[in-house]
Amino acid sequence: MARPKPWDVDDELWALIEPLLPKAERRTRHPGRKRQPDRLVFQGILFVLHTGIGWEHLPQELGFGSGMTCWRRLAEWTEAVVWPRLHQELLAKLRGANALDFSRAAVEGSHIRAPKGGPKTGRSPVDRGRTGNKRHLITDATGIPLAVTLTGGNRNDVTQLIPLLEAIPPVRGKRGRPRRRPDIVLGDRGYDHDKYRRLVWALGVKPVIARRGSEHGSGLGTQRWFVERAFAHLHWFRRLRIRWEIRDDIHEAFLTLGCALICWRRLISLP
Repeated sequence: MARPKPWDVDDELWALIEPLLPKAERRTRHPGRKRQPDRLVFQGILFVLHTGIGWEHLPQELGFGSGMTCWRRLAEWTEAVVWPRLHQELLAKLRGANALDFSRAAVEGSHIRAPKGGPKTGRSPVDRGRTGNKRHLITDATGIPLAVTLTGGNRNDVTQLIPLLEAIPPVRGKRGRPRRRPDIVLGDRGYDHDKYRRLVWALGVKPVIARRGSEHGSGLGTQRWFVERAFAHLHWFRRLRIRWEIRDDIHEAFLTLGCALICWRRLISLP
C-alpha cells in the first residue's frame, strides 16, 4: 500500500477542520463558476506549505484548483481566525489525553530571511543586515507548540517573552478551569533581564533564565532542547524556511497551521 502524501487530509483531521470554516453561500442569480471544494483547496494549501512551491506553480493535475484559488481561500480562512481555533482545539485534545505538560515551558527565537520584505520585517544583525523575520516560539515540556509570534529580524528575543506567555490560549480538555500558564518558563541568555523576570513572576510563572556571563554547559540547555526540536519540526514545512509572503498575516497563518499540524501528528501517534 502506497504511503499517503503529507498533504492528503484524512477524514479524522477534516472532521475537525470543516466545522471551523466559514460557510460560503452561492448566489442564486448569476452564480458563476462552481466553487472548488474546501477539502481539495485545503490540500492545495498543504501542498504549498510542505513543498515550498510558489502559488503560481501549483500543478493543476493534482486537482486542488489554481494557486490563486488556494491563496484566496487561505486569506479568507485566515480572516475568519480558523488556524488559531484549530490549534486551540488540538491542544485541548492533547490535554484531555494527558499528553500536554504544563509543568515547564521553553521559549526561543529563530531568524529567517524575508527577501520580499513586508510588515513585521527588519534588518537582521545576524545576516549582514538583510531583511528578515524572527519567529518566537513557546512549547510545553515535551515540545508541543503552545504559541508563536512574528517580529522583525532586528527585535530582541526578550521583548517577546511576555507576549508569548500571553499568547497561549486557554486550553480545555479536562474538568475545571482551562489551563493557560506553565509553572516554569525556561530561557537562554537572550532573555536575561530582571525587568522581564519580574513581569513573568507577575503572571504567576517562575522564570528560569540563564545569566549572561555564566559558563556554558551549566545544564539549562539540557532542559530546553525540546523547543529547538520544535523549530526543526516547523522547518519540515519548506514554506516556513524563508518568508516569501509580503503579507504578514499569511505567513503567520502558515506558522499557526504548522503548529497545529505538529499537534495533530503528536495526537495520532498516542497509544
